[in-house]
Amino acid sequence: MLEDGMIECSNCHSKLPAPGGKGISRAYDKNRNKTPPKHRALKVLLVAGDCILVGLQPILVYMSKVDGSFKFSPISVNFLTEAAKVLFAIIMLLSQAKKQNKGDKPLLSISTFVQAFRNNVLLSIPALLYAINNYLKFIMQLYFNPATVKMLSNLKVLVIAVLLKIIMRRRFSIIQWEALALLLIGISVNQLKSLPEDTNALGLPVAMGAYLYTLMFVTVPSLASVFNEYALKSQFGTSIYLQNLFLYGYGAIFNFIAIVGTAVLKGPNSFDILQGHSKSTMFLICNNAAQGILSSFFFKYADTILKKYSSTVATIFTGIASAALFGHTLTINFILGISIVFISMHQFFSPLAKAEDEMPDKRIEMMDAQDVRLKEASYVNITPGATKDASHPVGPDERQMLLRV
Repeated sequence: MLEDGMIECSNCHSKLPAPGGKGISRAYDKNRNKTPPKHRALKVLLVAGDCILVGLQPILVYMSKVDGSFKFSPISVNFLTEAAKVLFAIIMLLSQAKKQNKGDKPLLSISTFVQAFRNNVLLSIPALLYAINNYLKFIMQLYFNPATVKMLSNLKVLVIAVLLKIIMRRRFSIIQWEALALLLIGISVNQLKSLPEDTNALGLPVAMGAYLYTLMFVTVPSLASVFNEYALKSQFGTSIYLQNLFLYGYGAIFNFIAIVGTAVLKGPNSFDILQGHSKSTMFLICNNAAQGILSSFFFKYADTILKKYSSTVATIFTGIASAALFGHTLTINFILGISIVFISMHQFFSPLAKAEDEMPDKRIEMMDAQDVRLKEASYVNITPGATKDASHPVGPDERQMLLRV
């Protein structure tokens, strides 16, 4: 590895950019304005599906509670969700393998699988973080109502933006940073009355526990999302279904380890992963599985910020559904908060914000042009000598020497 972030071949000594967050960010910035119409339609479908699935998730969790608590193990729900996603990935891999053309590299060969497994080991990190986050989702439901949980989850946007800038070298314009700050303000307005009325936000230990879980609920999935996007895009040539198989496989292993650990602490009866489940939990498992699969397409073909903003749109759906099903009131704080959130979304994706962010793209193109000129310059040094030899006049004496030989 050289100091300028390049790698040098040991044989031909040619220099190539080292794989990393900066390279992924540059590739994203160069191609984001060249998105084919099919990919744009895919993004619209992803956003629409994400709004529905994310909006239903806290409602299904709330419906799964009995007398304010869960009669089942949340870890068992997470394990069954990962198992369902693994099954889906296998089915899609088999379907994709059947559609391969002759001459293509076999998708299900042992060599392809082993090589892809080695290249995608980084997926184990977001899998572990997701396993922790999935458990936190249930804990949060014990302190907040579904609409509040959904609004709190939007705090991840600002944390994700910072992590994207640090890890993947993503660039955001000043207007976009202001939009993210405005989003945080909108969420804060909604959180003026976040805890239930019968709790003291400053005196009871439950409030401190809520704050601690909120901090973990924001940071853990933010790290998971950024690492997931980095891992998926760093191996962009690998089939997404094969990557999902590894990701969900890791997740199933981590959740199974948690189930075994719980059985050791609480006894063999807790090892029954189907204990306490109902129709609501079955719907919850299917919804979580679909949401996880949809997220992988977001991270590979779109980006994490778009994923979080689409989840923000689901807030209004969650709030209205929560009010209709469970009698939760839509306060003026909620309405004002939602209004500010939508203003933030419009500002972040507005042409003005993108126009200011196009300048780095031009610098990227200039850097690429400079790289081409540097490569051409390496051949220019050879050209004068070759031209001189080709244009060298042959005198009579030299001809005679050649004839004599």
